[in-house]
Amino acid sequence: MGQPGLFDLDRRYEALGAKCDPLAELNRVIPWEGFRPRLRTALETAGVRASAETRNSAAGRKPWDDVLMFKVLVLQALYNLGDDATEYLIRDRLSFMRFLGLGLEDGVPDAKTIWLYREALARTGAVEQVFGDFGAHLKRSGYLAMGGQIVDATLVPVPRNRNSREENEAIVAGEVPAAWNRKPAKLRQKDRDARWTKKNEVSHYGYKNHISVDRRHKLVRRYAVTDAARHDSQAFDAVLDPANTARDVWADSAYRSAATEARLAERHFRSRIHRRAWRGKALSERETSGNTTRSRVRARVEHVFGHMAVSMGGKLVRTIGIIRARAKIGMQNLTYNLRRFAMLERMCKAAA
Repeated sequence: MGQPGLFDLDRRYEALGAKCDPLAELNRVIPWEGFRPRLRTALETAGVRASAETRNSAAGRKPWDDVLMFKVLVLQALYNLGDDATEYLIRDRLSFMRFLGLGLEDGVPDAKTIWLYREALARTGAVEQVFGDFGAHLKRSGYLAMGGQIVDATLVPVPRNRNSREENEAIVAGEVPAAWNRKPAKLRQKDRDARWTKKNEVSHYGYKNHISVDRRHKLVRRYAVTDAARHDSQAFDAVLDPANTARDVWADSAYRSAATEARLAERHFRSRIHRRAWRGKALSERETSGNTTRSRVRARVEHVFGHMAVSMGGKLVRTIGIIRARAKIGMQNLTYNLRRFAMLERMCKAAA
């Protein structure tokens, strides 16, 4: 075993760079400082960070940097990590430390601090706002929403509640089971916003991530989060992107209805929604061929969900309640866009 040297860490980082560290690439291309004003406002609103006007003294332990903590949440979304696992891996991985700008001698935010920071952003809706800020940066960088848009939804599972039938009926009715009120610790661990649904005869429990992806760049332009029982079409209007330079809209047959077609026509969109077969009325050969043509475009949104499920460690959300789920799922969508932007920039540089 050799003796430690002054440049050992630099050589290790150099070796990581030679292996194309994706976190180093994110640090190069993402304008992290542009998020700072929004983050600071959210933390002050939530009461986690005192404003410069109300701060009584500069004494005491300094708060963690706002951008550093936001990048911690990006790490969580990028690898689907819990708070304790995130703290451990920041201490363990040199690539995580470099991404956050930490040295071996620096402290590391603990799991409780990470939870408090994310909670502040969730309660103030800051994740949605930062998502919009980065969307504006994409446009300034030349990545306009082009070629039309593809709308779809995916199930996002959460840890299952083991409730009785009576308890589930009370929750669906918007009530709290009487026995839970006597056990506040149990009540805090129960997700009363998540719902059960069935897809292909398989039961799922959790939420839905509804997104609109532009055809040209395959970036998430708008999103909405609902419980899993909400039908896909009920979030259709919420995710339609009026800023897309083309008016074509692709979606699967679950979105097709006379009302949807009328609303699209009223807003001057061109429907490319799949045709649906009805009982006793099969699709014609022409309609089947048209669906096949639409599927070649619509498949691009499945690439987004596939990337989240495989490359980003899965879509499971470990939080409780829809407010926190919106923040976690919003971070998944934002982090996907950060990574996609880095890839598009690399492709643009290679083609130059």
